[in-house]
Amino acid sequence: MKKILCLVIGIAMVLGVCGAFPASAQSDYTIVSPYEDVVWSGDGAWGAYKGVLHSHTTWSDADVDLPDMVKEYYSLGYDFLANSDHAVTGVEWNKEPELVFPYWYQYILGNKMSVLTDEEYEAITSGTYNGRGYGMTCITGANELNHLTLSKNHVNGYFLPPDTGNGFAGYYPGGNALDPASYVGENEAGIENALRFVEDNGALCHINHPGDVLDSNAHPEVVTDPKTVSFFGDLLLKYKSCLGIEALNEVNSVTRYDRVLWDQLLMYCLPYGKRVIGFSNTDAHSLLNCDSSFSVFMMKENTQEEVKKTMQSGAFFCVSKCLPGNDVYEIGPKEDIDVRGKGLPYPMFNSVVVDGHKVTVTVENADEIQWIANGKVIMKSEAGSGPIELDLDAIEGSEDFKYIRAEILGEGGICLTQALVIDNGAEPLTFRPEEKAMSFADRLLMFIRGTKLYNIIIEIYRAVR
Repeated sequence: MKKILCLVIGIAMVLGVCGAFPASAQSDYTIVSPYEDVVWSGDGAWGAYKGVLHSHTTWSDADVDLPDMVKEYYSLGYDFLANSDHAVTGVEWNKEPELVFPYWYQYILGNKMSVLTDEEYEAITSGTYNGRGYGMTCITGANELNHLTLSKNHVNGYFLPPDTGNGFAGYYPGGNALDPASYVGENEAGIENALRFVEDNGALCHINHPGDVLDSNAHPEVVTDPKTVSFFGDLLLKYKSCLGIEALNEVNSVTRYDRVLWDQLLMYCLPYGKRVIGFSNTDAHSLLNCDSSFSVFMMKENTQEEVKKTMQSGAFFCVSKCLPGNDVYEIGPKEDIDVRGKGLPYPMFNSVVVDGHKVTVTVENADEIQWIANGKVIMKSEAGSGPIELDLDAIEGSEDFKYIRAEILGEGGICLTQALVIDNGAEPLTFRPEEKAMSFADRLLMFIRGTKLYNIIIEIYRAVR
């Protein structure tokens, strides 16, 4: 009887464990935050550094000379700046970048193409200029890798080797000289050629303002189209040096739905283990837009190396003072925002802390917070002065989330966190580029769409229409 009883109890215990295990495994997950290492307060607290990685001067197609542009950012309290002129790799602000054809037209228009004096450069980078008291770091090696393209297929390269990328027009046979799409620079071909160029040169990059090339203002549905998502998603997976996309750009006039595309790309790429990072930049061609969209990096110190590391970790926030209302998708403000030049304090996260299945944030200058998961708003609330908590255990279906992120809105604009990844312990999928390879006919079509002639015809058609 004792043996039988032990056997019955043992079987019951095994059945109980086996019965409970699947339910436990399905609901167990870890929230992986890009901010997990940030020291928010107290001894050794990290700084919150305001910066821009995508801006322009008269060394390409902007209206403002480099010294005036740098001084404007400095006067607005920026902590770091990367000048990324079109097909011109940025150097220190007291050195002349390469003069690329045909930007000499700036001289014909009577515009200056100059640089800071050595004394000005030293004063701005040290913070003694105009007695500001803290310096602005010069980020070198940035280049918007397109040269007079018509299709807005722009990629920003960062930390490129000196004298690399000047005059880059989207043509890059590289190690694939038999590919016809390597010899053209517009549309899809130009994007991939730029990404491959960055990867081959050991640099970093992100895809700029995708809504511009997609014309998503006129066709909002394109940002959730599976073809669009797989195109950008496959590029992000194929090229490890491509960190993500611009979620906010300038005044967002043609990119209002890029945050929706960002959500789609997160869902596409996270099963492969890649977090898609959202960037925010002024893309300024005029002084007015220096006060539009930017980032706040959480860093131990304000150096180029720390900026590079933070770009890769995602320990920063995206801010915009100018965002059109979203009248199609649920995400974002319903009314237009434009508070450039008004001196209003922008909303900001002061901490993002994960504890188990809970995320707690503290904010300032914010009236509303919305939490987003898998492309949907899962909760909205007022943003008071105290901590704001999201308990995923209280939300049905949270175990199926791939990520969560937060947006706060205030009188001074909008601020976004990066994605906090929901890790359920599953092995990441393996991305196999060979399985995504296009047929020769499709590559030939990409070549045709990548030619200047095709795009001139398209632009003429649009103008007539």
